[in-house]
Amino acid sequence: MNYAEIKEYDTANGPGVRLSLFVSGCPHHCKGCFNEDTWDFNFGKPYTRDVEDYILEKVSSSVYQGMTLLGGEPLEPENQKGLLSLVIRFKEMFPEKDLWCFTGYLYDKDLLGQMWDTFPETRELLSRIDVLVDGRYVQELHSVNLLYKGSSNQRTIDVQKSLSAGRIITWDPGDTSMSPRMTL
Repeated sequence: MNYAEIKEYDTANGPGVRLSLFVSGCPHHCKGCFNEDTWDFNFGKPYTRDVEDYILEKVSSSVYQGMTLLGGEPLEPENQKGLLSLVIRFKEMFPEKDLWCFTGYLYDKDLLGQMWDTFPETRELLSRIDVLVDGRYVQELHSVNLLYKGSSNQRTIDVQKSLSAGRIITWDPGDTSMSPRMTL
């Protein structure tokens, strides 16, 4: 797996201050994508254990509310394999921090419907992701008034509540368990 960028102190891709990892490789090729360079699986730099250690060391700072995975397509099966160790280690080391993921795949149709039983990494990742913004970016549905997403077809899903309930439960920005943490 390759990655395009590690963005420190990101405030655009989830609540609070986040460390965001932009992976390389995306099969969706959404019209108007803000990050077309990441469509190529060979773009960027190789993702290594040293990179993973660097990310975990950075996100250990109390300034971070959590980490966000995006790209590219983090839930493309080949990227899932590359991200699994990072996600497991992140949740073990920082259970108080939240994990967000942006994907062009649909939670119910693609991830639970097709990938859940086909790729063991899908099950493992979803068991640790707190919030998933799903659905392809649709340029015609773009709005600057949307919170943490680019087009109105995309959903912001509370993954753990959804898995427990057996139905989609959208993330509530007023949920204090995932509200920004301020540490001075």
